[in-house]
Amino acid sequence: MSVYEDAIVNSIHSVKDEVRQKYGSAAKAVAEAGSVQACCDPGLRCCDPITTNLYSKDEKGLIPEKAVLASLGCGNPTALIELKAGEAVLDLGSGGGIDVLLSAKRVGPTGKAYGLDMTDEMLALARENQRQAGVENVEFLKGEIESIPLPDNAVDVVISNCVINLSADKDKVLREAFRVLKPGGRFAVSDVVVRGEVPDEVRRSMLLWVGCIAGALEENDYIAKLKAAGFEDVSIEPTREYDVEDARHFLTEAGVDVDAIAPLVHKKFMSGFIRASKPKAACCGTDCCNPISIASA
Repeated sequence: MSVYEDAIVNSIHSVKDEVRQKYGSAAKAVAEAGSVQACCDPGLRCCDPITTNLYSKDEKGLIPEKAVLASLGCGNPTALIELKAGEAVLDLGSGGGIDVLLSAKRVGPTGKAYGLDMTDEMLALARENQRQAGVENVEFLKGEIESIPLPDNAVDVVISNCVINLSADKDKVLREAFRVLKPGGRFAVSDVVVRGEVPDEVRRSMLLWVGCIAGALEENDYIAKLKAAGFEDVSIEPTREYDVEDARHFLTEAGVDVDAIAPLVHKKFMSGFIRASKPKAACCGTDCCNPISIASA
């Protein structure tokens, strides 16, 4: 392995370790103290303006309070995608289980909702939330989003909530999402997205705030990577823009001159709802490829 390849592998492992530590701490704080704010990690407390007010009162009423408290997402993917009875749904980076539990209720008892997470503490919290909610059509899996422990063509919908931006190998994540989707399946993800060019120093400062540990893609890069993975009908819909004033306190504490970077940040950082679909399987039977012969039969 070359020095360059070694550096890439070490970077990927470093990101995973940091994500595992931070989100494990958040899960412990919610489980033990009932609030993510009990976690002493300032990198998670910075998320408050991003993660609040994402779910309706009715949605919150359907699930245990700790599932809501452990949500560190940037959107509400289950509200933006139509889920049908009997479908199978996979949530990448399921955390405390909020989106899995909401999805399970929407697909009904004939459907299935999977949650995938690499953090033992989050999985324990999610399973307890499942028990309290009394939802049976749910399965929480331990694993990494770069290597999904499901077979090919296993689910109808892949969702995720501000997690793909945390991966150091997004191409692999998107290829894996494509693999486990059934032909015609849908990709419906909330994620942090950067719009246009931003100086690296400013980008790093804002993403530390917006995503807690973020490596958000520029929107055109996101679209290109989805298409390279095989997806079609790709689109990004802005759902919430982040203003530098929202981050003033955090950035000032980090030693950033907020007034100087304000013009460079305006309308550049957002939560987006990313949609795409896996092409339907090529038709090879006379029942779908030759309607004339069927009609005349």
